[in-house]
Amino acid sequence: MRDAARPGSGDAPTTTDADPEVIVEARPERAGPPWIGYALAAAGAIFFSSKGILIKFAYAEGVDPETLLALRMGLAVPVYVAIGLAAVARTGRPAALDRKTFAAAFAIGLLGYWFASYVDFLGLAYISAPFERLILFTYPLFTVLLGAAFFHQPFRLKALAAFGLSYAGLALVFTKDMQVAGLASARTGSLLVLASAVAFALYQLLAKGYIGRIGPKLFTCIAMTAAALAALLQFALVRDVGVIPTLSGKIWLIAALIAVIGTILPSFLLSAALHRISAQANAAIGTVSPVATLIFAAAFLGERVSSVDVIGTALVLAGVGWFTLSEQRKATR
Repeated sequence: MRDAARPGSGDAPTTTDADPEVIVEARPERAGPPWIGYALAAAGAIFFSSKGILIKFAYAEGVDPETLLALRMGLAVPVYVAIGLAAVARTGRPAALDRKTFAAAFAIGLLGYWFASYVDFLGLAYISAPFERLILFTYPLFTVLLGAAFFHQPFRLKALAAFGLSYAGLALVFTKDMQVAGLASARTGSLLVLASAVAFALYQLLAKGYIGRIGPKLFTCIAMTAAALAALLQFALVRDVGVIPTLSGKIWLIAALIAVIGTILPSFLLSAALHRISAQANAAIGTVSPVATLIFAAAFLGERVSSVDVIGTALVLAGVGWFTLSEQRKATR
């Protein structure tokens, strides 16, 4: 899916480990009982976890990744554009939004919302939805490694330990997917989704400064628009546009569910949660997402949950959860 700014830093935007694709806006105020925030965060994480399952259903209907991504972006982006335009209408155009900043936000959006999404969609054609979710869940670790390597950010040895723990879990789940789908498919799918996680980690590092300049709502509006245009152009170039009227109602329904339930609704739920609970609590609740994907895959796709799945998932959650929460505690000191 992934922090655009440090959690717990006032009005800074943040993302959620439930899904690294949609930026939400953290605020310091708390409203209502904390349990409401916990419930909203859990609901958002669970809704995000449905995306991989819905994509699997779409593939079973014969739709290809390029068409599905174009449908998803085309259906979801108007909402985010409306939010961005409303923010500009309310507060005015930021002085920092010059041509250079707009072009940078546009290009960064192509990386984080189009490329990362596209290779993720491609990867789901090869590997199981639970395995895909686990790989994406490790993106905060890549943020630290890339930040240290290319952005002069401090490197912490605990990141290596967290990497080792998480990827030991991924290796276990990989062996199961390899037995089910074959070595070639498991390897191809893993590398594609891994590229998605790395791309979004890089996106976060590049986006942070621009989000601080023009605000998360307007930045997301520009970035999502860039991704939507890229997805639609890609579809027009590699697929037959005339196929759109022939798509079944079921495919349109699944695409709408991916846009609404797997993208728009959870982003607003998580934003509402961050009004009520801390970013640390939200990150902890985000660990529900891989578990929910595992349960959904068993319930709706008929995938068998084995001891390998349980142990592998536990190792990934332990590695990422330990690292993320320790970093967020440090950020709020």
